[in-house]
Amino acid sequence: MSALAAIDIGTNSVRLLVTDSAGNELERLMRMTRLGQGVDVTGELAPEAIARTVAVLSEYAARLRVHGATRVRAVATSAARDAQNGEDFFDAAQRALGVRPELLSGDAEAHCSFFGATLGLAHTDAPFLVIDLGGGSTEFVLGSERPEAAISLQMGCVRMSERHLRSDPATSAEIAACEADVRRELSRVREVIDVSKARTVIGLAGTVTALSAMALGLARYDATRTHHSRLSAASVTTLAARLARASLVERRGMLVEPARAEVIVGGAVVLAITMSELGLSELLVSEHDILDGLAASLR
Repeated sequence: MSALAAIDIGTNSVRLLVTDSAGNELERLMRMTRLGQGVDVTGELAPEAIARTVAVLSEYAARLRVHGATRVRAVATSAARDAQNGEDFFDAAQRALGVRPELLSGDAEAHCSFFGATLGLAHTDAPFLVIDLGGGSTEFVLGSERPEAAISLQMGCVRMSERHLRSDPATSAEIAACEADVRRELSRVREVIDVSKARTVIGLAGTVTALSAMALGLARYDATRTHHSRLSAASVTTLAARLARASLVERRGMLVEPARAEVIVGGAVVLAITMSELGLSELLVSEHDILDGLAASLR
């Protein structure tokens, strides 16, 4: 049975999913490379960020050869969309991977995230509101069997952290500025999506799963525990405040993935304000996301 592979090159991390042609998972990997380092300010991908990301893509290319993957779909999202030197990265990525990544629009990213997040969920739980909180952008998608309304906002854990949270720990003024920025972005959501229609709200990506792991008290990351766990608005608000008070060193000790410590406060603020502003009392946490949607598109 031939293997299929999906690669998501995000602002904060690069992830790989390999499945067989029936959709059974063979391998799932994640490496944090911060491709979007500084892009919000400079408008360009930093050479060292490109180098870190290309090194991981070379590692993934070796895994594809091990699995004998016959079809590969690689995509790049927010950081690559924003960067003036994106083609330099795509050229280097193609040399490392053997496949040229697609530049995924915010709308296409939202649709792939929706299909991945809702795989296997009961139709009776629909309509679904999927919130994909990434490094540079956050996608909101409402739908039942397929997306019916979607919007991509320029806010994410890396973007908000680099834009506002410069102290260690962040000052109250920095947190307030971050919250205000998130509120401004969120004002666009209700123009496109009727949030009240959602029966199930699904949260995706690293910030959400990291907060779920904290809420569950996990000492080691365990996707089988975080997947389809529930994360309340009250818990997110408490965790966001706790993380915001901590120094970078302290946050590393609080997280099961210490590499997230630099951007987790920005992500936690985005999620806390999102749930508050949109009146969301609880999230269903999902480990299935854009990768699963991409992999499904190859079958």
